[in-house]
Amino acid sequence: MDIKVLASGSRGNCYLVSDGVTPLLLECGIPIKKIREGLGFKLSEVAAVLLSHEHGDHSKAIRDVLRMGGDIYSSPGTFEALGLSGHRLRPVKDKQSFEIGSWIIRAFETQHDAAEPLGYLLHSRATNERLLFSTDTYYVRYRFPGLTHIMIECNYAMDILPENVNKGLVPAVLKNRLLTSHFSLANVKEFLKANDLSKVQEIHLLHLSDGNSDAERFKREIMELTGKPTYIAGEE
Repeated sequence: MDIKVLASGSRGNCYLVSDGVTPLLLECGIPIKKIREGLGFKLSEVAAVLLSHEHGDHSKAIRDVLRMGGDIYSSPGTFEALGLSGHRLRPVKDKQSFEIGSWIIRAFETQHDAAEPLGYLLHSRATNERLLFSTDTYYVRYRFPGLTHIMIECNYAMDILPENVNKGLVPAVLKNRLLTSHFSLANVKEFLKANDLSKVQEIHLLHLSDGNSDAERFKREIMELTGKPTYIAGEE
């Protein structure tokens, strides 16, 4: 499985995932020009876009993708929040499975301040690999057997965030929003400990906060916990 990060973080999120047969775009939260450049101007080869929720750092280019003939999979609530309609929209709900090319995909609910946010479990029939994609959530209630790849938000650390609030760098209201809408380092650790990681080949940490995270520390601590190769999305 090949995972390419086009963007990750509060300024925009977009990832290309391919099993060598069917390329998929996860999120499209950056300008369409940057997406096309990141894909080597081969956007037409992407089979579909999986969208987690409506916030602009995940959906910025959604209308451009639709105009270019792309299929978009997301929840009915997300489409409604974006004011979208059309035959290219593929509404899916929590626990619903669907197929795109060589992929069998299962949507699952996430916990975020959005209309109807989703995460996705992707199983490749071509490689028999299983990818978990979960971002912008403060809790994941499900367990996922047989994972080989994990792409998961690791937005902030519980010790860094209150320190920044005390320094006046982060408004208290933002702190409260992060606690109820984003995955902390501690929550990522608890999630990983609750899942069977025996087949996991690599872990990708997504959507790190600009000021409330520490990429080097997050990577080190997750590697120490899991013994798995760990990458920070967006870093070379």
